[in-house]
Amino acid sequence: MRRFLHYLLPIVLCFVVGWISSIFQREALVEWYPYLNKPSVTPPNALFPIAWGILYICSGLSYGRLWDIGERGFTGLWFLILALNFLWSPMFFFVESPISGLAIILMLDIAVLSYIMLSWRSSRLASLLMIPYLAWILFASYINFYVWLFN
Repeated sequence: MRRFLHYLLPIVLCFVVGWISSIFQREALVEWYPYLNKPSVTPPNALFPIAWGILYICSGLSYGRLWDIGERGFTGLWFLILALNFLWSPMFFFVESPISGLAIILMLDIAVLSYIMLSWRSSRLASLLMIPYLAWILFASYINFYVWLFN
């Protein structure tokens, strides 16, 4: 049961933080975001919760793997990733500041890349589970940059 909790608790935490963060998006998704100039490759809004659901599971499993094998050195970095992920929505959507969102997401890109590189030696599985997360946020960084540049 204890091993199961090593994986379940981080996944649940990701979803809780994601849900709280989404509260800051609601108004802007209707009143502000639809009217921005966005790149043609911007996915439909319905895809975002699906993608983030998968990424939260991968992130939780990644940290759960490290926790399960006794690697505590990644806790701070993983929580930094979670915090930056949380902060992006209020800054981009609630404050309606693409430049603040861009600063946060670039820090998130660096944090996730660092996590992947540093965790490789401890657990390749934990590292590989974060690659989809990195790919998605790099794509989101491009969209955020485009929104900042052309609005």
